[in-house]
Amino acid sequence: MIGFSPTQLFYVKFLIDNIWLLLTALLAGGALFWPSIAARGSKVTPLQATQLINQGKAVIVDVRDPQAFAAGHLRDARNIPLNELAKRIGELEKSKAKSVILTCSSGAQSSRACARLKKAGFAEAYSLSGGITAWQAQGLPVTK
Repeated sequence: MIGFSPTQLFYVKFLIDNIWLLLTALLAGGALFWPSIAARGSKVTPLQATQLINQGKAVIVDVRDPQAFAAGHLRDARNIPLNELAKRIGELEKSKAKSVILTCSSGAQSSRACARLKKAGFAEAYSLSGGITAWQAQGLPVTK
């Protein structure tokens, strides 16, 4: 008969006594890690976005609220706030053949908008990585 050492018994007792604490810690860690691995759509850097815009192959959609849009946005951008995107997606139907570059302040909202457009059949929907903040940090122009 195989016996357990006192150390092994200690670990087994610890696991049994603290199973809920350990599961909670694992779930919390997974919840913190999930956003970094979840697919949120394709991204383009400000340089890649500039290239698409200059080639005339892109439509720019700013998903910020109208006040933030009025404070400064990419040239020729259309303002469709994220909370209105579902009901206004028809406005972009003519642009399905082009690349759609979605922008926001930091890239978080535009990533969600990008995922929505991909589900709606927009094959080339991209989120501007870093948003308007990254765009301006690279010295690229915005219009008001």
